Amino acid sequence: MADEGDSVDVTGIAEHLRRTFLVTPLHQLLGLRFLPVDDGSVVVEMPVREQAFNQTGNLHGGAIATLIDVACGSTAARASSFVPGKNTLVTADLHVRYLGRPKGDVVRAEAQVMRAGRQLVVVECRVVDPLGNVIAYADFSAMVVPLREPLRPTEGADVRAPDL
Repeated sequence: MADEGDSVDVTGIAEHLRRTFLVTPLHQLLGLRFLPVDDGSVVVEMPVREQAFNQTGNLHGGAIATLIDVACGSTAARASSFVPGKNTLVTADLHVRYLGRPKGDVVRAEAQVMRAGRQLVVVECRVVDPLGNVIAYADFSAMVVPLREPLRPTEGADVRAPDL
């Protein structure tokens, strides 16, 4: 959590994440969208559609991993000392277990914090289909680090945004 004396506005962080999320081209391509929840967890939904398929016509593992990374990173940002413009949050580790193929036209990543330290946040995530089948399970960790310049500055790049 934030150091003593710092006041972290969780609502402000959530709004900042939402704004930066909406302009990320990969998120737009995959059709990712946040679902409202009340318990502090984060749920992100992705349609099962051609843009996310591999060459065999199935949901690409990289698309599922991106869905998980977004849900877990957003969860970690809300539970950590991340402050837009002061520091950033980066994925330190992501381990995905692919358990099956989805039945239905959407998958949903449900992420929740397991432990939040000063710099390291550990999150677990389940990806489920509309029937409740678990198609992937992941554990994730993120670190709060100082701001850094982008590899390739592009129009609209925001060094204050978390690396999600």
